[in-house]
Amino acid sequence: MEPYDGDDEESAAVLRTVGRVVKTCRERKGLTQAELGTAIGYSEEQVSSVERGRRAPSEAFLEKADEVLEAGGLIAGLRKDAEEARLPKKVRDLAKLEAKAVEICAYDDSVVHGLLQTPDYARALYGMRRPAFSEEEVERLVAARLTRQKVFDQQPVPVFGFVQEEVTLRRPIGGRMVMRQQLEHLLEVGHQRNVEIQVMPTDREDHAGLAGSFQLLRLRDGDTLGHNEVQLTSRLISHPKEVQIHEIRHGIIRAQALTPRESLAYIEKTLGET
Repeated sequence: MEPYDGDDEESAAVLRTVGRVVKTCRERKGLTQAELGTAIGYSEEQVSSVERGRRAPSEAFLEKADEVLEAGGLIAGLRKDAEEARLPKKVRDLAKLEAKAVEICAYDDSVVHGLLQTPDYARALYGMRRPAFSEEEVERLVAARLTRQKVFDQQPVPVFGFVQEEVTLRRPIGGRMVMRQQLEHLLEVGHQRNVEIQVMPTDREDHAGLAGSFQLLRLRDGDTLGHNEVQLTSRLISHPKEVQIHEIRHGIIRAQALTPRESLAYIEKTLGET
């Protein structure tokens, strides 16, 4: 279970509701917090924290509590709400936009794009952050990143276009085995019919992406938004002129990069060298 960041009032309201439901069902069953904790494999303090809305309960907590308290799905049905409440607000907001997108395009110049990262690669990235995250915070952020990746499974299926700088395939984040698994994952995802992954070679003399990484979200309602994240700043771009500039740049970047077929061959070659 994850501790809640008290500055996020939206999540706080959700977690308080979840906690009230758990408490009501527990008291109706005539159990103490300690007794419920023993029955579902959690401490009394953890049960208390959930009921007070101070912790986001895991899926296992909710399912076991639902079973023990004979809640008939009332508690287990809160899984999605609790899962979303565990996400940092900026991640939750981005995930909602990605879920509304018919096309997601991105250029990344330093690391593999978040939607393409394996759990171990993401864990290694968060683990090297300075000032350092706690282990608990690292796992929270990794879980949030993996939750965003559910966009690949939604219907209708969005179209994805990723351009990765060559260095992102060679920088050994997490070590050799983690990087090998990451490259294998890129090959697997890149063979999906709705996904195009392109590699921007380092030796390109003309390069439209030197201003940094960004992504574009084309939404079902026809709007297009941009997003970039630099250091401590996560910025959503909605002004039409700024979005237009990013669209122009991304189009040129894709033209300058290797084709999707050439890129998959390049990734496979890099995997063989890793």
